[in-house]
Amino acid sequence: MTAKQPVAWALSGFGDEIDPDPAIQVAVLKALGAQHIEVRSAWGTNVVDLDDDQLSALASLLRDSAMGVSAVASPIGKVDVALDADLEVQRLRRVIRVAHALESTSIRIFSFYRADGVAVESVRDDVLTRMRLLADEAEREGVTLLHENEKDIYGDTPERVLDLVESVGSSALRLAWDNANFVQVGVRPFTDGYAMLRPYLDYLQVKDAIAETGDVVPAGEGDGELRETLTALRDDGYAGFASLEPHLNETHALGGFSGPTAFGQAARAFAGLLAEIDVVTR
Repeated sequence: MTAKQPVAWALSGFGDEIDPDPAIQVAVLKALGAQHIEVRSAWGTNVVDLDDDQLSALASLLRDSAMGVSAVASPIGKVDVALDADLEVQRLRRVIRVAHALESTSIRIFSFYRADGVAVESVRDDVLTRMRLLADEAEREGVTLLHENEKDIYGDTPERVLDLVESVGSSALRLAWDNANFVQVGVRPFTDGYAMLRPYLDYLQVKDAIAETGDVVPAGEGDGELRETLTALRDDGYAGFASLEPHLNETHALGGFSGPTAFGQAARAFAGLLAEIDVVTR
């Protein structure tokens, strides 16, 4: 009788949560067993602003290190929906250039902020128009946009995420699932959102949060229903990326920072959860 092969997910992580220097990012991720990196910034420069020399140097470093890129973590859609729609299309074109250079087909995006006092229902049409323009660009360039659920954007709750992905209706728009972000908007991630969003879920971002305070904590130490989510993904046959985004020391408009020590703590917490459900990383 042949032994059953363990479920294996590809481990990745936001390199700039470790250090601004991509060489250090790669070294730490490799020490944790990852063969991929999620690229949000390098040398303190966001992916949307990397110049040709920086992009060439980054691509060479990753290639020489045999480090794949799981996704480009762009800031696209992290702007007010009232801004000119073409501005984000132009920025997406710059990010697609980065994705092509780093040999990745996945780009993380968001679904727009709105001004204080503006009802979320009132911006729906503007959001969908802009997301459709972004999806059109992605389709032309052969990349996939991964929408991350984040607090204060249109797609922050499961119902609005579902509305967004189904209304746009593009094969180039899929979902990056973040348990902690759901907790921060009062959602029980697995209970309230998993079943409805699983058909569109292509990517897992790993962090947890405490419901009462919104504080981000290592996987399994908060209210994000990580164990239930991971078990369901295992049973559903998920075989994609699990990208560590710990946010354990600092959070800011374009992301967060943990440092090598806290990043390692987050990686070990996640590995412990995976061991409990017989999932390995590769």
